[in-house]
Amino acid sequence: MKRFHVHVHVDDLAKNIAFYSAMFDQPPARTENDYAKWMLEDPPVNFAISTRGDKPGVDHLGIQVGSPEELAALKGRAARADMALLDEGETTCCYARSDKYWLTDPQGIAWEQFQTLDTIPVFSEARPATAAAACCAGPARASAPAGAPAKACC
Repeated sequence: MKRFHVHVHVDDLAKNIAFYSAMFDQPPARTENDYAKWMLEDPPVNFAISTRGDKPGVDHLGIQVGSPEELAALKGRAARADMALLDEGETTCCYARSDKYWLTDPQGIAWEQFQTLDTIPVFSEARPATAAAACCAGPARASAPAGAPAKACC
């Protein structure tokens, strides 16, 4: 099953958890001191918010898949369309271990396509401190030319 993914940076996590919990009529599936995520079924959306960005707003979009075959099919589609991609392979970001790659649309919006493999207890626990600080910050979004691979994670 594929699930649309949206990651939004927020200034006030508690205020936004209250807002989105009311809007979705359910509490987050995961809450940390800097992060919350809803796994909505109808429509199927992985909606995440965090306070780790440099400014509030949509950081990136994505498609979460449920199997390696679905991820390979999406990657094949991107390759056939000659899209530049940044393949991170198996990595950690936010509070998950995932197999993922990134695309950047012509507007410069980062898109991740990924399969979540497991949850992790610490934000980007396997990454060096400097890389973890950039996770979900979306630096490629504002500066990358169309077709350039994204450099953000999660």
